[in-house]
Amino acid sequence: MADRLTERSNPPLRDPLQEPAWLRVLLIGGAVLSMALLVVLPLAMVLASAFGDGFRAWWDALAEPDAVSALKLTLFTAAIVIPINAIFGVFAAWALTRFEFRGKRVLLAFIDLPFAVSPVVGGLCLVLLFGTNGWFHGFLQEHDIKILFARPGIVLATLFVTFPFVVRELVPLMQQQGADEELAARSLGAGAWTMFRRVTLPNIKWGLLYGVLLCGARAMGEFGAVSVVSGHIRGLTNTLPLHIEILYNEFDGTAAFAVASLLAGLALITLVLKFWLEARHGDALAHSHRRH
Repeated sequence: MADRLTERSNPPLRDPLQEPAWLRVLLIGGAVLSMALLVVLPLAMVLASAFGDGFRAWWDALAEPDAVSALKLTLFTAAIVIPINAIFGVFAAWALTRFEFRGKRVLLAFIDLPFAVSPVVGGLCLVLLFGTNGWFHGFLQEHDIKILFARPGIVLATLFVTFPFVVRELVPLMQQQGADEELAARSLGAGAWTMFRRVTLPNIKWGLLYGVLLCGARAMGEFGAVSVVSGHIRGLTNTLPLHIEILYNEFDGTAAFAVASLLAGLALITLVLKFWLEARHGDALAHSHRRH
């Protein structure tokens, strides 16, 4: 009895290192409200508009030949860009974390360049290289190679925008892991390929998969750089984002929102894979220090 009276008269002191309850509620509530207003509500409105005229109208908009062509080109571009970025990301991260060389910081800065500049600038760079007055115009014309307003230009523009995603996911991970296990493998007689396959790759596989997911989502949704080099040719060089823009500018709202819902669905699939990856292999991913 005496103990209970003592507890009531002396309530437990709050941990001085812990934030006040009202501050936590305010911050969490602000974050949830912001996400609801800026992400969830607009996405729900897109889906509501997409199915506003019924499922049949939604399906007809997606089955239209130009929409099918845009979907195929989007997936085609992603199918090329993702493996290239994965290979480049692994080797670039390996070089940056395992070797010391002059200009290393400059190389890191160039890798971050697509994050800093507008994608439109990347598209314009390709125009300067491969356009009518570009550096390679004579060579391309002589060999009848078409880059701009064709699939190669779209792939290059998407590569420009997406290539930092994998390498930027792997660099901090490999820096933290260090090279001790790899050196141990080499000291035991393992060759370079054996060391990479049996030591390096298992250690970075979840970080690599995480970067690939982010790269794929960005590749499918890229608009600015692709818009500059595509030429907006319906049925030929339009990706899903470009096709949505054309439909919206033509005041075909139902079709525009239907295609937008498809693009959002592809992004949601990526998001579900990301959540699954974090839930199943969160400890391994936490080593990267860069949770997205």
